[in-house]
Amino acid sequence: MKKIAVVEDNPDNRLLVRVMLEGFYDVTAYETGVEALGGFKRQKPDLILLDISLPQMDGTEVLRRLRADSGLRGIPVIALTAHAMAGDREKYLGAGFNDYIAKPILDGNLFLTAIERALPGAAA
Repeated sequence: MKKIAVVEDNPDNRLLVRVMLEGFYDVTAYETGVEALGGFKRQKPDLILLDISLPQMDGTEVLRRLRADSGLRGIPVIALTAHAMAGDREKYLGAGFNDYIAKPILDGNLFLTAIERALPGAAA
């Protein structure tokens, strides 16, 4: 089963994502970017769902550090964010995210499709 890491400081959002992915993927959740970066060294995920607004270190800095790490740089990272103004999608794709999903997640099928695109051969 493919491993997905969710980096999200809001417990309700972490729970929602876990419930949506349960049964399809092995999900590990992290509350902060600092915690996540440490966790990724111990258990490398196949895909990361990364919030932008996080305490201690924002999602773009987490992404920058991932891309600078030779052992982690190839992991697909999807921005999962409430930053949903005009131009935000392009901004985050330009920053190096593989895809972008706005919160709240209104369409579970679109959410799973984005994951499938990033994970060829995934179970969902």
